[in-house]
Amino acid sequence: MKLRALLMAALMAMTAPAFADTDKTEAAKETEAKPVPEPVMFESRHSGTFGRQKVNYKVEAGETQIKNEDGNPAASLFTISYIQENAGSNRPVTFVFNGGPGSASVWLHLGLLGPKRAVVASDADEDDGPAPYRMEDNPLSILDLTDLVFIDPVGTGFSQAIGEGENKDYWGEAGDKESISEFIRIWITKHKRWNAPKYLIGESFGTTRAAYLANELTVGDVDIALNGIVFISQALDYEGSTSVHDNVYSYVTYLPSMAATAQYHGKAGIGVPQVQFLAEARAFARDEYGPALWKGDRLSPEERAYIRDKLVYFTGLDPQYIETSNLRILMHRFQKELLRDKGVALGRLDGRYLGDEADDIAEGPEDDVSSYAVSSAYSALMNQYLAADLGVEMDRPYMVSSPDAGEQWNFRDVPEGQYWEPHYVNAGRKLTTAMRHNTGLKVMVASGYYDLICPFFDAEITFARYGIPQDQVAMTYYQGGHMMYLNEGALSKDIRAFYAGQLEDQRPD
Repeated sequence: MKLRALLMAALMAMTAPAFADTDKTEAAKETEAKPVPEPVMFESRHSGTFGRQKVNYKVEAGETQIKNEDGNPAASLFTISYIQENAGSNRPVTFVFNGGPGSASVWLHLGLLGPKRAVVASDADEDDGPAPYRMEDNPLSILDLTDLVFIDPVGTGFSQAIGEGENKDYWGEAGDKESISEFIRIWITKHKRWNAPKYLIGESFGTTRAAYLANELTVGDVDIALNGIVFISQALDYEGSTSVHDNVYSYVTYLPSMAATAQYHGKAGIGVPQVQFLAEARAFARDEYGPALWKGDRLSPEERAYIRDKLVYFTGLDPQYIETSNLRILMHRFQKELLRDKGVALGRLDGRYLGDEADDIAEGPEDDVSSYAVSSAYSALMNQYLAADLGVEMDRPYMVSSPDAGEQWNFRDVPEGQYWEPHYVNAGRKLTTAMRHNTGLKVMVASGYYDLICPFFDAEITFARYGIPQDQVAMTYYQGGHMMYLNEGALSKDIRAFYAGQLEDQRPD
């Protein structure tokens, strides 16, 4: 046995260098810089009527390379720019992105702002089904007011890391804001727009991005002052949009959205005007429900019964269900419970949508019907539009949504190696800094009443905090959900008013 052990040891000693050499070779391959392809650009010319004005415009669909600290190309951002022909150096430009993280800009592109618009059911009463889908001219696009630049962050669309870069370098606040702010600098330099009005439009996590990007542009190495930002379904403080156990704050922020959705489906607020019903829900959530939750198990039986009955009034849920839930209703449970007797679950992005799922006893929905009811149409039409209308030919798929980017996103907001404890993402203070350094920066906040991810009451609370200058903010509300622009018209009209400096704040007193 001893001899066998010695022989095995000798054999391992002889083979170890070979394994070590192999490991070194593989490691070298992994760290070897990827080839840097030449950036491509596809240009085409078009015309359309927007805001009742005919606009001749050029489209630049292609790549812009972003360099690392050593001056070497590390990322390639694919963007689509709509540029008015013979535009002067003072023509406004708007940079647009969606959220996720991990989403391409297809939703705002084909849903709201671009010259073409995907046609899907605006009343949340129909699935997009299989192809063929329909795309039509979008006369509500603001292309008559501003050039539009749609940005797909690294890992989305056709954007990717190249050369010495890795996708994960850009899957976090630092890399994300640095790459996009650098792209904006390159774009306005190339197109000679340094002296032009500049805007950002972001949706969902794209509003988080817009806030920290505005801060970066304001206090970073290159000072680029913005004229305005449109926050669509804002997500600046994730505590107010994260419905999980023990996050007491979220029970308060979500309740008015539950009330709006319950009223929409005829389960609560019957016969009460929506404005009145939601005003009552806001007041109850803020003044009574929150304090009761913080009081916890020290509520008296009478206080507990009062809160339970008020929750029944606003949510339409069964009293015993609310009692069993300990007066705490998680959003995914509300989605399944409200219309459980009908065997359907509510959408999360938009509580108007109804999904007929096989498992009617489940705690929550298996998927989000308000997402899959429109996503196939957007994906197909975007790919068709790129190829047929814009003449884009690429050797890789267009990533409408990147699961890898979402799953691997680094939410640390301090450098690696610096002490940090996990906490809710919050870009509120960064927006405050940008707005106080640039007192001309105006903000529009658009919220859907039936958005069950980013609740409208959270938007009101968020923008009343953090020292955000109130006279620079206008809030608007819509009879829709997260993508309230699926309901054609209202949001476009308000954005036009915002650009004209005529939008009024719609927050209730």
